[in-house]
Amino acid sequence: MPTESPAQGDDLALLGLLQLVSPALPIGAFAWSQGLESAFELGWVSDEASLGEWLEGVLDDGLAHCELPALACLHTAWRQDDADGVAEWDAWLAANRETAELAAEDSRLGASLARLLGSLELLPEQRLLPAGAGYVTLFAWTAQVRGVTQRQALLGFAWAWLENQLAVACKALPLGHTAAQRLVERLRPALVEAVDLALGLDDDELGPALPGLALASGLHETQYSRLFRS
Repeated sequence: MPTESPAQGDDLALLGLLQLVSPALPIGAFAWSQGLESAFELGWVSDEASLGEWLEGVLDDGLAHCELPALACLHTAWRQDDADGVAEWDAWLAANRETAELAAEDSRLGASLARLLGSLELLPEQRLLPAGAGYVTLFAWTAQVRGVTQRQALLGFAWAWLENQLAVACKALPLGHTAAQRLVERLRPALVEAVDLALGLDDDELGPALPGLALASGLHETQYSRLFRS
């Protein structure tokens, strides 16, 4: 039987990453807005320009200092079978969820991804998997076991976040699909910069600084009319 070439391995890793970040992945990511729907209701975000500013702020002060560096550390911990490291970063992420809504999103997406991985026979060994592992933790595992490099895993995670936020805007702002693509063009370089920043931070520089998003998420929990989960 022919052996797998390095190029085939890279191709399979890319396809695995595309599968992981696809909106069609059945874990329910489309149901959450991360406070963005409340920002629309409050008038903080009202058009393409203000949405771009909001997303740039969340990317720089949120993902680049929280999810992305933690994802990098989790990717390394999974690769090294470091159960303590995986548990530590999973707990750190949970502690940085500032509202019940944000905590619920991470835990429920994590549970959904765990069920999917179980059906695909891709779950890690039980001794390595923290109880109630969150979405970022299981995203890191899936990327690592698929052979996706650390940097590409971070880029894929950031891309999935951006796509989801733009899908929220297209439903609730509303934002036209052409405007969404303009924002993709505007923010693609920012995704790369966020990954560069995340990979260069020391542990004592980590932690989100997003009081506006936390307030929006908290208010969304009691918003009278909403399309997205709380």
